[in-house]
Amino acid sequence: MPTTSNPYIKQFPELCSDKKILYVHGFASSGQSGTVGRIRQVLPSATVVAPDLPVNPQEALTLLHEVCSSEQPDLIIGTSMGGMYAEQLAGYDRILVNPAFCIADTMAAHGLTGKQQFFSPRRDGVQEFYVDKPLVKAYRQATEGNFASADAPGEQKRVYGLFGDEDNLVNTFDLFASHYHNAIPFHGGHRMSDQSFMHAVVPVIRWIDDSRQRRQRPQILVGMETLADAYGHPLASAQKTLRMLIESYQVQFVAPAPAAPNHYGEVMAWLRQYVGVPAWEHVVFTNSRQALLADYLVTTAAALGLDNASLEAWEGMSTLVPLHTDTFKTWDDVASYFALLGGQ
Repeated sequence: MPTTSNPYIKQFPELCSDKKILYVHGFASSGQSGTVGRIRQVLPSATVVAPDLPVNPQEALTLLHEVCSSEQPDLIIGTSMGGMYAEQLAGYDRILVNPAFCIADTMAAHGLTGKQQFFSPRRDGVQEFYVDKPLVKAYRQATEGNFASADAPGEQKRVYGLFGDEDNLVNTFDLFASHYHNAIPFHGGHRMSDQSFMHAVVPVIRWIDDSRQRRQRPQILVGMETLADAYGHPLASAQKTLRMLIESYQVQFVAPAPAAPNHYGEVMAWLRQYVGVPAWEHVVFTNSRQALLADYLVTTAAALGLDNASLEAWEGMSTLVPLHTDTFKTWDDVASYFALLGGQ
């Protein structure tokens, strides 16, 4: 894929091609924020609409409904306060990043009252605004509209919530999860970084775009035993290769069926920490890998109950990619193999 001068950013011109994305910024930000530039860099074939929101929340919601009516966005991405607004824009695919559903409480807890400076320039040139009690009350009233459409037909599939595990400003994971199924933790803080955008937001954009385009990617099953060393530490080469594979393939992770009460939780906790968002709802627990139907299976002979010499006896339904063999000594060999396949 094309790269940019930023080493953390890659471009994906095939994602959201000729689609329109509405970005809803957070508190004290604007439509000229760094996040807007990041989205435009990564998705160069998409049109990104990013209005400056009025400070008054009701005016902001009115503007957003007008923009949705006129622009008909294919995807809405909202961060922080913008995530709270985006949740209320029913009828569209939405990604809410660290949504501030309790913005009035957040203002009180973190001293976001009195004179405030905008973090990024606005089109009207205004640099300051003032948060007083009436405005805080208006924000509290605006949040009363949260989740009003959560049970409407189709909404559960259209809304994703992403929540940073190091977010010290806003923590609404449990609140969101009580209304929506797609509540997904990611490694990162409140403000979106290049890494959190690429590793957490872009995978969800890919899921949404694949669904809208009815795009079927070849499927790769990856055995959990291939991802860590003997001490349970993640292999850097595996993580690097997974990031590459996820760009072109549907990757799922395979673990043994739970043999102890804490097995499931341990597996999921490890994947959340070291793989992140791409592993969400992409895990299969089974002791019968031969019965799994996929295009490829990355595993080891030992995990199949074989030795390297008897791998030809494999009769599974997936093309075998056996690690620690002469053909695939390391994850770097796996990466080279799939790079040659070019997404096939």
